[in-house]
Amino acid sequence: MTARDAITTPHRQPRWFLTLFALAAAGGAVAYVPLLTVLLPQRIADLQGGEDVAALAKVIFLGAVAASIANIGVGILSDRSRTRRPFILVGLIASNLALIAIGGASSVAEIIGLVMVWQVTLNLMLSPLMAWAGDCFPDQQKGVLGGALALSPALGAIAGSLVTQAGLIAPGARLELVAIIVTGLVLPAVALGKGKVQPSLMLAADRPATREPLRERVVLRMWTARLLVQVAEGGMFAFLLYWLRSLSLGYPENGAANIFSIVLICSVPLSLMLGRWSDRHHRPIVPLVATAVVCACGMLLMAAADDLRAAITGYVMFAVAAAIFLALHSSQTLRVLPAPQHRARDLGMFNLTNTVPGMVMPWLTVLLVPRFGYDALFVLFAVLSLTSAAMLAALIRRVPRRA
Repeated sequence: MTARDAITTPHRQPRWFLTLFALAAAGGAVAYVPLLTVLLPQRIADLQGGEDVAALAKVIFLGAVAASIANIGVGILSDRSRTRRPFILVGLIASNLALIAIGGASSVAEIIGLVMVWQVTLNLMLSPLMAWAGDCFPDQQKGVLGGALALSPALGAIAGSLVTQAGLIAPGARLELVAIIVTGLVLPAVALGKGKVQPSLMLAADRPATREPLRERVVLRMWTARLLVQVAEGGMFAFLLYWLRSLSLGYPENGAANIFSIVLICSVPLSLMLGRWSDRHHRPIVPLVATAVVCACGMLLMAAADDLRAAITGYVMFAVAAAIFLALHSSQTLRVLPAPQHRARDLGMFNLTNTVPGMVMPWLTVLLVPRFGYDALFVLFAVLSLTSAAMLAALIRRVPRRA
């Protein structure tokens, strides 16, 4: 019997640990969603005396650069150390301190520097956290894991709505409240998750050399398909408030946060349902294709909207589908990565699909919106989403169905 044979087949994790892990992942979203969607744009508007798309674009771009480098670098370190939880704890403490410091910034230049530091420390937590999922959860649980990960943007949106609620908390204390919530979400999984890594999930699978090019094509298609949807999601993520105000002058910041909350809460049960379906029927890619198509339909409706109600309806369709797509894609990515010993590094490469849009979309928005309006941007997003659906459809028979 070989050493590999002596290691037991990976087992399903208990529901309580799946729940705690989903909450920990949601803690990462709570750390950045309120800041990047509402608090940061409003802080820049306060400093500049009005909405400044160019300044916001610069902050997002440089922050995304820092996040991209940090996620890969930290991933390599956690792979080499073969440990995740200490990195998560250090990143939690450091990112909370950096987040609170952003609230005291007195200029756009200072905000840029602090956001870059915060992105590095946040990825010190997020990079090993997502790799830890691959160390713990087997393929037969990837669908429901993806469904549970839909809780991340939902709780992030709820936090954004909570901290901007008028009269609930002083504006100067909003970021401190965010830090407290993040800590409460992340710590339980880290504290109680000792011993949950499964040795069989840390071994590289035996694959004939002739199949390596096929697997590389699958990984590349998965990467590109996520990038295309993330470009659309990232564009709306940063500029939703400004777009709504272009349709209804003076649209409140809390209104944008409430819309995020409503649509992302709706995405959680749908993600769990589709994730469970994909596990039971061994069809990990089909829900991704379907939701990418719905993303495109929502964007086309937004482009055609001529009033606030129609616009919000299109956004709800798009946002729910995009949230489901990104949550399920995150877990199914763990299925196709070829080398467990480089899992965090490889996830860092996939994380570029989250950060590259932050580098590209602000400038594309600045170029397109003043000349052609938001409609042209939404049509472009719809085309990208349909392209993503087509790329994934070609993988339905190629991605392994079982662990």
